[in-house]
Amino acid sequence: MPSLAGRHVLSIADFSRDEILHILATARDLAARPRRDLLQGRLMATLFFEPSTRTRLSFEAAMQTCGGGVIGFSDAASSSTKKGESLADTIRMVEQYADVIVMRHPRDGSARLASEVSRRPVINGGDGANQHPSQTFLDLFTIAGLFPALLEGAPLTLAFAGDLKYGRTVHSLLTALHHFPTVRVLTVAPRGLEMPEHHLAEAKAFGVTVTPCASLQEAVEEADVLYMTRLQEERFPDPLEFDHIKASYRITAAMLKSAKPALRILHPLPRVNEIAQDVDATVHAHYFQQAGNGIPVRQALVALVTGAC
Repeated sequence: MPSLAGRHVLSIADFSRDEILHILATARDLAARPRRDLLQGRLMATLFFEPSTRTRLSFEAAMQTCGGGVIGFSDAASSSTKKGESLADTIRMVEQYADVIVMRHPRDGSARLASEVSRRPVINGGDGANQHPSQTFLDLFTIAGLFPALLEGAPLTLAFAGDLKYGRTVHSLLTALHHFPTVRVLTVAPRGLEMPEHHLAEAKAFGVTVTPCASLQEAVEEADVLYMTRLQEERFPDPLEFDHIKASYRITAAMLKSAKPALRILHPLPRVNEIAQDVDATVHAHYFQQAGNGIPVRQALVALVTGAC
Protein backbone atom coordinates (compact mmCIF):
# COMPACT_ATOMS: atom_id res chain seq x y z
CA MET A 1 0.00 0.00 0.00
CA PRO A 2 1.51 3.39 -1.02
CA SER A 3 2.06 5.84 1.81
CA LEU A 4 -0.76 8.28 2.63
CA ALA A 5 1.72 10.78 4.11
CA GLY A 6 0.90 14.29 2.98
CA ARG A 7 -2.54 13.34 1.65
CA HIS A 8 -5.49 15.63 2.19
CA VAL A 9 -8.72 14.04 3.47
CA LEU A 10 -11.34 16.12 1.68
CA SER A 11 -13.89 13.66 0.30
CA ILE A 12 -14.39 9.94 0.62
CA ALA A 13 -14.53 9.91 -3.20
CA ASP A 14 -10.79 10.64 -3.26
CA PHE A 15 -9.97 7.23 -1.74
CA SER A 16 -9.83 3.84 -3.42
CA ARG A 17 -11.30 0.72 -1.85
CA ASP A 18 -7.82 -0.49 -0.90
CA GLU A 19 -7.01 2.84 0.77
CA ILE A 20 -10.29 2.77 2.71
CA LEU A 21 -9.59 -0.77 3.90
CA HIS A 22 -6.04 0.24 4.87
CA ILE A 23 -7.33 3.13 7.01
CA LEU A 24 -9.91 0.87 8.67
CA ALA A 25 -7.25 -1.77 9.37
CA THR A 26 -4.96 0.87 10.90
CA ALA A 27 -7.83 2.05 13.13
CA ARG A 28 -8.50 -1.53 14.23
CA ASP A 29 -4.83 -1.97 15.14
CA LEU A 30 -4.80 1.25 17.17
CA ALA A 31 -8.02 0.30 18.95
CA ALA A 32 -6.53 -3.07 19.89
CA ARG A 33 -3.02 -1.82 20.70
CA PRO A 34 -2.99 1.88 21.69
CA ARG A 35 0.27 3.72 21.01
CA ARG A 36 0.63 6.58 23.45
CA ASP A 37 3.68 8.10 21.75
CA LEU A 38 2.61 7.60 18.12
CA LEU A 39 2.10 11.34 17.45
CA GLN A 40 4.62 12.70 19.93
CA GLY A 41 6.23 15.88 18.60
CA ARG A 42 3.43 16.57 16.14
CA LEU A 43 0.91 19.40 16.36
CA MET A 44 -2.63 19.54 15.01
CA ALA A 45 -4.58 22.75 14.33
CA THR A 46 -8.37 22.53 14.67
CA LEU A 47 -10.15 25.32 12.80
CA PHE A 48 -13.87 25.10 13.51
CA PHE A 49 -15.78 27.90 11.82
CA GLU A 50 -19.10 26.38 12.94
CA PRO A 51 -20.16 24.48 16.06
CA SER A 52 -19.00 20.92 16.72
CA THR A 53 -18.85 18.65 19.73
CA ARG A 54 -18.03 15.08 18.66
CA THR A 55 -15.81 15.85 15.66
CA ARG A 56 -13.68 18.48 17.38
CA LEU A 57 -13.37 16.70 20.72
CA SER A 58 -12.64 13.30 19.18
CA PHE A 59 -9.92 14.75 16.92
CA GLU A 60 -8.37 16.49 19.92
CA ALA A 61 -8.66 13.37 22.08
CA ALA A 62 -7.20 11.25 19.28
CA MET A 63 -4.19 13.55 19.00
CA GLN A 64 -3.58 13.92 22.72
CA THR A 65 -3.94 10.23 23.56
CA CYS A 66 -1.22 9.51 21.02
CA GLY A 67 1.13 12.08 22.51
CA GLY A 68 0.51 14.95 20.10
CA GLY A 69 -0.46 18.55 20.75
CA VAL A 70 -3.46 20.66 19.68
CA ILE A 71 -3.99 24.34 18.86
CA GLY A 72 -6.93 26.07 17.25
CA PHE A 73 -10.34 27.59 17.83
CA SER A 74 -13.93 26.40 18.14
CA ASP A 75 -15.59 29.71 17.30
CA ALA A 76 -14.84 31.76 14.19
CA ALA A 77 -15.65 34.90 16.17
CA SER A 78 -12.43 34.36 18.14
CA SER A 79 -10.31 34.18 14.98
CA SER A 80 -9.01 36.84 12.60
CA THR A 81 -11.85 35.95 10.24
CA LYS A 82 -13.82 38.40 12.38
CA LYS A 83 -11.37 41.08 11.20
CA GLY A 84 -11.89 40.16 7.55
CA GLU A 85 -9.02 37.71 7.04
CA SER A 86 -9.63 35.39 4.08
CA LEU A 87 -9.77 31.62 4.51
CA ALA A 88 -6.71 31.24 2.29
CA ASP A 89 -4.68 33.60 4.48
CA THR A 90 -5.86 31.83 7.64
CA ILE A 91 -4.62 28.52 6.22
CA ARG A 92 -1.29 29.99 5.10
CA MET A 93 -0.79 31.36 8.60
CA VAL A 94 -1.82 28.22 10.49
CA GLU A 95 0.36 25.91 8.38
CA GLN A 96 3.36 27.72 9.85
CA TYR A 97 2.43 26.33 13.27
CA ALA A 98 0.99 22.85 12.73
CA ASP A 99 1.72 19.53 11.04
CA VAL A 100 -1.91 18.85 10.11
CA ILE A 101 -5.03 21.01 9.85
CA VAL A 102 -8.55 19.83 10.71
CA MET A 103 -11.22 22.24 9.51
CA ARG A 104 -15.00 22.57 9.66
CA HIS A 105 -16.61 25.32 7.62
CA PRO A 106 -20.18 26.16 6.61
CA ARG A 107 -19.35 26.68 2.93
CA ASP A 108 -19.37 23.79 0.46
CA GLY A 109 -15.94 23.29 -1.09
CA SER A 110 -14.09 25.23 1.60
CA ALA A 111 -11.89 22.26 2.55
CA ARG A 112 -10.76 21.80 -1.04
CA LEU A 113 -9.95 25.51 -1.24
CA ALA A 114 -7.89 25.17 1.94
CA SER A 115 -6.01 22.21 0.48
CA GLU A 116 -5.06 24.22 -2.60
CA VAL A 117 -3.08 26.72 -0.54
CA SER A 118 -1.85 24.49 2.30
CA ARG A 119 1.49 22.71 2.38
CA ARG A 120 0.21 20.64 5.31
CA PRO A 121 -2.42 17.88 5.10
CA VAL A 122 -5.97 19.21 5.48
CA ILE A 123 -8.66 16.98 6.97
CA ASN A 124 -12.21 18.04 6.21
CA GLY A 125 -14.30 18.02 9.39
CA GLY A 126 -17.41 18.92 7.40
CA ASP A 127 -17.93 21.56 4.69
CA GLY A 128 -21.51 22.77 4.42
CA ALA A 129 -23.87 20.10 3.08
CA ASN A 130 -21.07 18.60 1.02
CA GLN A 131 -18.77 16.02 2.68
CA HIS A 132 -17.72 14.71 6.09
CA PRO A 133 -15.11 12.04 5.29
CA SER A 134 -13.76 11.35 8.78
CA GLN A 135 -17.33 10.64 9.93
CA THR A 136 -17.68 8.25 7.01
CA PHE A 137 -14.54 6.37 7.98
CA LEU A 138 -15.85 5.94 11.53
CA ASP A 139 -19.28 4.91 10.17
CA LEU A 140 -17.64 2.25 7.99
CA PHE A 141 -15.45 1.18 10.91
CA THR A 142 -18.59 0.80 13.05
CA ILE A 143 -20.59 -1.09 10.43
CA ALA A 144 -17.67 -3.40 9.59
CA GLY A 145 -17.22 -4.10 13.30
CA LEU A 146 -20.87 -5.13 13.57
CA PHE A 147 -21.00 -7.02 10.27
CA PRO A 148 -17.40 -8.00 9.41
CA ALA A 149 -18.49 -10.20 6.50
CA LEU A 150 -19.41 -7.00 4.63
CA LEU A 151 -15.72 -6.46 3.81
CA GLU A 152 -15.69 -9.91 2.17
CA GLY A 153 -18.68 -9.10 -0.02
CA ALA A 154 -21.58 -10.30 2.13
CA PRO A 155 -24.96 -8.60 1.52
CA LEU A 156 -26.24 -5.96 3.92
CA THR A 157 -29.31 -3.71 3.98
CA LEU A 158 -28.69 -0.17 5.18
CA ALA A 159 -31.50 2.37 5.56
CA PHE A 160 -30.96 6.13 5.58
CA ALA A 161 -33.71 8.11 7.32
CA GLY A 162 -34.32 11.81 7.92
CA ASP A 163 -32.80 14.80 6.15
CA LEU A 164 -31.10 13.21 3.16
CA LYS A 165 -30.90 16.41 1.09
CA TYR A 166 -28.66 18.46 3.36
CA GLY A 167 -27.12 15.68 5.48
CA ARG A 168 -23.42 15.59 4.57
CA THR A 169 -22.89 12.41 6.59
CA VAL A 170 -25.30 10.41 4.43
CA HIS A 171 -23.87 11.89 1.23
CA SER A 172 -20.37 10.79 2.23
CA LEU A 173 -21.45 7.33 3.37
CA LEU A 174 -23.44 6.66 0.20
CA THR A 175 -20.35 7.65 -1.81
CA ALA A 176 -18.23 5.21 0.21
CA LEU A 177 -20.71 2.42 -0.53
CA HIS A 178 -19.73 2.65 -4.21
CA HIS A 179 -16.91 0.31 -3.12
CA PHE A 180 -19.34 -2.08 -1.42
CA PRO A 181 -22.07 -2.76 -4.02
CA THR A 182 -23.41 -5.75 -2.05
CA VAL A 183 -25.03 -3.19 0.27
CA ARG A 184 -28.69 -2.56 -0.54
CA VAL A 185 -29.65 1.00 0.41
CA LEU A 186 -33.13 2.06 1.53
CA THR A 187 -34.14 5.69 1.91
CA VAL A 188 -36.97 7.34 3.83
CA ALA A 189 -37.26 11.13 3.97
CA PRO A 190 -39.86 13.90 4.11
CA ARG A 191 -40.96 15.35 0.80
CA GLY A 192 -38.37 17.90 -0.31
CA LEU A 193 -35.59 16.36 1.79
CA GLU A 194 -34.95 13.29 -0.36
CA MET A 195 -31.44 12.18 -1.38
CA PRO A 196 -30.21 14.48 -4.21
CA GLU A 197 -30.53 13.00 -7.67
CA HIS A 198 -26.84 13.29 -8.51
CA HIS A 199 -25.94 11.12 -5.50
CA LEU A 200 -28.52 8.53 -6.60
CA ALA A 201 -27.19 8.57 -10.18
CA GLU A 202 -23.61 8.06 -9.00
CA ALA A 203 -24.65 5.17 -6.76
CA LYS A 204 -26.51 3.51 -9.63
CA ALA A 205 -23.46 3.87 -11.89
CA PHE A 206 -21.43 1.89 -9.33
CA GLY A 207 -24.05 -0.83 -9.06
CA VAL A 208 -25.47 0.22 -5.68
CA THR A 209 -29.20 -0.42 -5.38
CA VAL A 210 -31.10 2.47 -3.75
CA THR A 211 -34.80 2.00 -3.03
CA PRO A 212 -37.19 4.46 -1.37
CA CYS A 213 -39.29 3.16 1.56
CA ALA A 214 -42.90 4.08 2.12
CA SER A 215 -42.43 4.55 5.85
CA LEU A 216 -39.93 4.54 8.68
CA GLN A 217 -41.57 1.39 10.05
CA GLU A 218 -40.87 -0.40 6.77
CA ALA A 219 -37.20 0.62 7.00
CA VAL A 220 -37.03 -0.66 10.59
CA GLU A 221 -38.35 -4.07 9.53
CA GLU A 222 -36.08 -4.52 6.50
CA ALA A 223 -32.77 -3.01 7.56
CA ASP A 224 -29.67 -4.49 9.15
CA VAL A 225 -28.42 -0.96 9.85
CA LEU A 226 -30.71 2.04 10.29
CA TYR A 227 -28.82 5.32 9.92
CA MET A 228 -30.92 8.10 11.43
CA THR A 229 -30.30 11.80 10.82
CA ARG A 230 -31.71 14.91 12.41
CA LEU A 231 -34.50 16.83 10.70
CA GLN A 232 -33.38 20.45 10.61
CA GLU A 233 -36.17 22.80 11.64
CA GLU A 234 -34.52 25.70 9.86
CA ARG A 235 -35.21 23.98 6.51
CA PHE A 236 -38.98 24.18 7.04
CA PRO A 237 -40.78 27.47 6.28
CA ASP A 238 -43.87 26.32 8.21
CA PRO A 239 -43.33 25.39 11.90
CA LEU A 240 -46.61 23.46 11.97
CA GLU A 241 -45.49 21.33 9.04
CA PHE A 242 -42.21 20.63 10.82
CA ASP A 243 -44.02 19.56 14.01
CA HIS A 244 -46.19 17.18 11.99
CA ILE A 245 -43.33 15.66 10.02
CA LYS A 246 -40.92 15.23 12.92
CA ALA A 247 -43.51 13.09 14.72
CA SER A 248 -43.54 10.67 11.78
CA TYR A 249 -39.72 10.44 11.69
CA ARG A 250 -39.24 9.27 15.27
CA ILE A 251 -38.00 5.84 16.32
CA THR A 252 -39.41 4.43 19.55
CA ALA A 253 -38.72 1.17 21.36
CA ALA A 254 -42.23 -0.03 20.46
CA MET A 255 -41.45 0.29 16.74
CA LEU A 256 -38.46 -2.03 17.15
CA LYS A 257 -40.53 -5.06 18.18
CA SER A 258 -40.74 -6.11 14.52
CA ALA A 259 -37.06 -5.37 13.73
CA LYS A 260 -34.44 -7.99 12.99
CA PRO A 261 -32.67 -9.05 16.21
CA ALA A 262 -29.34 -7.91 14.75
CA LEU A 263 -30.61 -4.47 13.65
CA ARG A 264 -28.33 -1.69 14.85
CA ILE A 265 -29.29 1.98 14.86
CA LEU A 266 -26.61 4.55 14.05
CA HIS A 267 -26.77 8.34 14.21
CA PRO A 268 -24.00 10.92 13.64
CA LEU A 269 -25.48 12.92 16.56
CA PRO A 270 -26.66 15.20 18.01
CA ARG A 271 -30.14 13.76 18.16
CA VAL A 272 -33.11 15.98 18.90
CA ASN A 273 -36.44 14.21 18.55
CA GLU A 274 -35.79 11.46 16.01
CA ILE A 275 -34.73 8.71 18.44
CA ALA A 276 -36.76 8.35 21.63
CA GLN A 277 -34.73 7.86 24.79
CA ASP A 278 -36.40 4.51 25.43
CA VAL A 279 -34.47 3.19 22.41
CA ASP A 280 -31.20 3.67 24.34
CA ALA A 281 -31.92 0.65 26.53
CA THR A 282 -32.56 -1.70 23.59
CA VAL A 283 -29.97 -3.97 21.97
CA HIS A 284 -30.47 -2.03 18.74
CA ALA A 285 -28.98 1.27 19.96
CA HIS A 286 -25.38 1.67 18.82
CA TYR A 287 -24.96 5.43 18.28
CA PHE A 288 -22.92 6.17 21.38
CA GLN A 289 -20.51 3.31 20.60
CA GLN A 290 -20.38 4.73 17.07
CA ALA A 291 -19.30 8.10 18.47
CA GLY A 292 -16.61 6.39 20.54
CA ASN A 293 -15.14 4.87 17.40
CA GLY A 294 -14.12 8.38 16.38
CA ILE A 295 -11.00 8.04 18.55
CA PRO A 296 -9.18 5.15 16.80
CA VAL A 297 -10.40 6.21 13.36
CA ARG A 298 -9.18 9.77 13.74
CA GLN A 299 -5.94 8.56 15.31
CA ALA A 300 -5.42 6.47 12.17
CA LEU A 301 -6.20 9.36 9.81
CA VAL A 302 -3.87 11.81 11.55
CA ALA A 303 -1.08 9.24 11.90
CA LEU A 304 -1.27 8.19 8.26
CA VAL A 305 -1.36 11.68 6.70
CA THR A 306 1.45 12.92 8.94
CA GLY A 307 3.57 9.87 8.15
CA ALA A 308 3.62 8.62 11.75
CA CYS A 309 2.55 5.15 10.60
